[in-house]
Amino acid sequence: MLKNYLKIAFRSLWKYKTNTFISVTGLAIGVSCFLLLATYVLHELRYDRFQPGSERIARVNLFYQSGEGESVYIAMTPTAVAPVFSREFSEIESAARIYPYSADGSVSVQYNDQLFSERKVVFADSSFFKVFQYPFVEGNPATALSQPNSVVIDQTTATKIFGKGSAIGKSVKMNERLTLQVTGVIKDVPSYSHLKFNWVGSYSTLPRSKTEAFDSANDFSYVLLKPNADLKTLQAKVDRYVSKNLADPRNPSFKVRLELEPFHAIHLYSKATNGTEASGNYKYIYILSGIAVLILLIACINFINLVTARSAVRAREVGVRKVIGALRMQLFGQHIFESGMITFVATVIGFLITMLTLPGLSSLTGKVLDLGVWPALSFEVTLFVLFLVITILSGAYPAAVLSGFEPVKVLKGTPLSSNSGGGLRNFLVVFQFTISMLFIIATLIAGQQLRFIQNKNLGINPDQIIVLDINSGISKSKLAAMKGELLNNSAVKSVTASYDSPLNVQGGYNITAADKPAGFGMNITAIPVEKDFVPTMGMTLVTGENFNETDIVQATQDSFQLRSYAFILNESAVKGLGWTPATAIGKMVNMNGRQGKVKGVAQDFHFRSLHEKISPIAILPEYDFFGKMIVKVTGRGASEAVEILGKSWESNFPLRPFEYHFLDQEFEEMYNAENKVSAVLEIFSFVTILISCLGLFALIAFIAQQRTKEIGVRKVLGASVTSIVMLLSRDFVKLIVIAIIISSPIAWYFMNEWLKDFAYRIDISLWVFMAGGAIAILITFITISFQTIKAALMNPVQSLRSD
Repeated sequence: MLKNYLKIAFRSLWKYKTNTFISVTGLAIGVSCFLLLATYVLHELRYDRFQPGSERIARVNLFYQSGEGESVYIAMTPTAVAPVFSREFSEIESAARIYPYSADGSVSVQYNDQLFSERKVVFADSSFFKVFQYPFVEGNPATALSQPNSVVIDQTTATKIFGKGSAIGKSVKMNERLTLQVTGVIKDVPSYSHLKFNWVGSYSTLPRSKTEAFDSANDFSYVLLKPNADLKTLQAKVDRYVSKNLADPRNPSFKVRLELEPFHAIHLYSKATNGTEASGNYKYIYILSGIAVLILLIACINFINLVTARSAVRAREVGVRKVIGALRMQLFGQHIFESGMITFVATVIGFLITMLTLPGLSSLTGKVLDLGVWPALSFEVTLFVLFLVITILSGAYPAAVLSGFEPVKVLKGTPLSSNSGGGLRNFLVVFQFTISMLFIIATLIAGQQLRFIQNKNLGINPDQIIVLDINSGISKSKLAAMKGELLNNSAVKSVTASYDSPLNVQGGYNITAADKPAGFGMNITAIPVEKDFVPTMGMTLVTGENFNETDIVQATQDSFQLRSYAFILNESAVKGLGWTPATAIGKMVNMNGRQGKVKGVAQDFHFRSLHEKISPIAILPEYDFFGKMIVKVTGRGASEAVEILGKSWESNFPLRPFEYHFLDQEFEEMYNAENKVSAVLEIFSFVTILISCLGLFALIAFIAQQRTKEIGVRKVLGASVTSIVMLLSRDFVKLIVIAIIISSPIAWYFMNEWLKDFAYRIDISLWVFMAGGAIAILITFITISFQTIKAALMNPVQSLRSD
């Protein structure tokens, strides 16, 4: 029986080669897209779960709000949190602080006469390798960070710096100031970890380790709970401790909370800012999972459509086989077998496409994707299940239809009409193009939002601005010397410096005002800057004036108590303090002990992602530490300016690598996730349209073939080619219009939900749906025009010739 099945299957599949090719191609693409997206989704879902006991680890996040000011929720905590929690709460087995030493850019590492630039450098408590169990290649995890000036590195870093020999005991100099000895080498941290580091030094090396304070948040704090300890119970105890010990009786409106967040939920679900890397988004997991399933469904629908459309052609074959004794189950089995053959070939080809395109998806998403993220044997099981499900899903209904034909009817010379299975086919075509329309509209809206972001007036001008990382700081005198040297060149317009990047200001402070009642306070972000920061960044002052040399002298006194500051506040800060721009000038304010007057009011500008609303910010001249040097260059002199910068840097910092980037590139990188989603939508929109059009192409070919005589009669009676093309096309165009009507409100809902993640967003316009519909109709018409014109041009003598 198997031999007969094979023989009949091969004959049938070969006879309808185009149909077979389209079926295999559509299913192969569907399988490949499913496997690719499933690999990405598994990569995201696997984040941090590789850690033994990850369900017992939690990160401590900090929430605070003062009065009616903006609430702040960050992943960073004060130095006291981890050690105090370890002592106070019996549920905690161990706790560790992590200080991101390279948070503001690169770190220079010197080994002998070699110089390296490193970006993933952290310092952590000696308990780090108790909370997190990273596999050691060399060294002892229990003692690796127990002494000051110790450092543990990963295998890749060890090979890069020290070669193939042992790295243990070797010393490096970091940022020209710290001498660190390698005490351990661990395996590379998996790409699906939200903690990214190549170097982890001992926390006791840093001066900050000497004090336990609750007044400054710059560490990441993680706790390891004891077995069977309950996170909710511990959170309740933490809340009571904070209420008792951290409340400010002088400011009853001040709210603070230390919140425990499950370790494995951080990557996809955390709302805390200041993470060690850009977080994922659980919404994208749902989106991509839905795309994977829908593309596979569309491919299956194609197959069902093609087989049912072919049913009238194969009806006589089924009738003859029934007359000579074939049972319905045998016919059903034959058609399921044919479906299985197509599915098997498509699955194999889909797997090969997956292997070839996986590196491309890795490049597109910025993730290191490979099949290793699949649990043991799960990939093989998934392939087998896909084969079974697609075979049954795609083959069961067509097999039931074909095996159910009545032999008497089909052998009388009156086979089923071309409308056999038409209702189902119409439904499936509508379903296919509804999905395609969803992708088209989503792509148009996502692209429109990204263009809106790129073109929005930020309140600052990032064009032609070069940013240099000076993570280890720069003295006031050296900054002045470099500035004077650079300004002597016509390619350089202006030079300044700041603590943070102008597009990612993170410093959190509390501001009070002399004319406000006791206990008043408002949360505010602040950025210490060099005096020419405001004009260099192209900011607009609504009122007041920029900093001058007198302001710098007063703000850089050796004694902090003698310092007096000038502040430039943005409009949101002035509004939050209950002033107008005009009345704000000259007001006395105090920001975390920094006293001074408001000298200017700046127009609101975006200093973080457009996902967040503009909040109050203060700009102040403070020269204690600058993390960024900012150079404004002329449009035509960018390359010349970079060369000049490089020479100046080498002469002033011979032991630090010269690294720079343009600020507008940093702005684009802030929306990497959105750009990647948009790119994925574009690619898979094309894929869904391609699969749908392949099916539509084959479907119209069958229908045109079945209506050959009708077309011949119409031509004899005087019908034009145009009228025949319209006759064959109009039914499909109607189906596409129905798909547009169905998909539009669905697309509006989902894209509106996506846009809610942006504080500044577009309004979804009617033209998007009209454009999407026009694109779908145009693609449909192009797809079916070849077959319809071919049918309309056929000689009626041939089409009316007797069988």
